[in-house]
Amino acid sequence: MAYALRWLQSFVFMMCVYGWMAVIGIGCFPLALVSRKGARWVCRSYCRGVIWMAGWMVGIRTEVRGTPPQDEVMVAAKHQSFFDILMIFAALPSAKFIMKRELLWTPIIGVYGLRIGCVPVNRGKKGAAIYKMVEDVKKGTAQPGQLVIYPQGTRVAAGVKAPFKVGTAVLYGQLQQDCVPVATNVGVFWPRNGFYRKPGLAIIEFLPRIEQGLSKSQFLERLEDEVETASDALMREVGFDPDAVR
Repeated sequence: MAYALRWLQSFVFMMCVYGWMAVIGIGCFPLALVSRKGARWVCRSYCRGVIWMAGWMVGIRTEVRGTPPQDEVMVAAKHQSFFDILMIFAALPSAKFIMKRELLWTPIIGVYGLRIGCVPVNRGKKGAAIYKMVEDVKKGTAQPGQLVIYPQGTRVAAGVKAPFKVGTAVLYGQLQQDCVPVATNVGVFWPRNGFYRKPGLAIIEFLPRIEQGLSKSQFLERLEDEVETASDALMREVGFDPDAVR
């Protein structure tokens, strides 16, 4: 009975999440079209609204640890569910994401993604898209901010191991920017699939930055070790044993 009630609460919550996206996304669409700052304000309002609803509707409290960067850096984050995207965006002053090109055709998300400076990439052609973005940054035509990339390339369930892809190391070298790793335990409470949500403390943690100067292999090894170690610690802190999944 308790599980059924929790599932029903989760379902209602997710309907509110999608409903809020439609209401604010469509209602504020004119503002987003005329102002990039307006588009960012709409996206941040959406994220904060979902975070607020998660707290009282399904008992997911949130905490941001570490110091979110304010300068132009690359942010390499652990990605466990849609919720960590919202938490990261709400925490950063000017976040923009590496996003799959298919998302451009997603209602609301596609338009707003472009307006806030996200970089759409084709599968298998990330190098070309990243090269163009680097060139745009040099020319001053790309929007400044914190470029968020997911080194594993997709959402990975809590406790599951997946390799960190070399594209992040390539971007680190091309951008010539510091990298700020981000760990999380969000997937324990908001899984990558399904509607069921569990109460608890969802955390994202901004780790000490990795400065420029490392080789690709050195950077990728350090990034994976720091993100995975910190994420495992956050999951254990809330009573989830990642080793039991592996």
